[in-house]
Amino acid sequence: MLIFLDLETTGLEDIDKICSIAVIVVDKNEIVQTSYELVNEGKKISPKASSVNHLTNEMLKDKVNLKDSKTYKLLEKYNEQNSTIIAHNIKFDLKMLSLVGFSCKAKVIDTLRVTKHLIPECEYFSLQFLRYELRLYKTEHKDSKAHNALSDAYHVKQLYEYLLDMAVHNVLVDLSSKNVLLSKFNFGKYKDKHIEEVAMYDRNYLEWMLNTMQDMDEDLRYSIEYYL
Repeated sequence: MLIFLDLETTGLEDIDKICSIAVIVVDKNEIVQTSYELVNEGKKISPKASSVNHLTNEMLKDKVNLKDSKTYKLLEKYNEQNSTIIAHNIKFDLKMLSLVGFSCKAKVIDTLRVTKHLIPECEYFSLQFLRYELRLYKTEHKDSKAHNALSDAYHVKQLYEYLLDMAVHNVLVDLSSKNVLLSKFNFGKYKDKHIEEVAMYDRNYLEWMLNTMQDMDEDLRYSIEYYL
């Protein structure tokens, strides 16, 4: 069973919660069930989050909490060893779900990390950028839209199917747990510079980054340590 998952949250701080969840269940290449709900975990949506996901506190007012939602129960139903949960930046989704006690028993595929492995030449790796860069929009439903959990779950499904043309399912599972060796910085004073090159002439700066940036992306940390 393949379980395509997407969440929207009230924000990106540690105190934020899930406010919408979508699940698409696929068996033998056929969609057998879809579910999408707004949920109320007792945390208000920040204006910044609303500007992205277009959800408001009024929309959540009378909604059930996450664990009582049919969508969460569907996810739990198929959370087993023979299933694979697939999401874009799945580490974030599983972290948010763990706050309500969800423990992943299935295999996982992170389409974000896999894309970084298989298509490193992409300029950016957000789901919406890849939607257009890889022209996934050409085969999507006409009502698809960005930052709606159900639409984004469909976009994850399309990206997964695109990646299947490059590697088989089990390889995608394997790549999802392997760090990506990045070649360039995508931010900061050395933006677009090769990490290996910076390691040669400004080693102290990279060591400073490792020691002070506690929330550094794990692939960036891995790459800096590799080149040092």
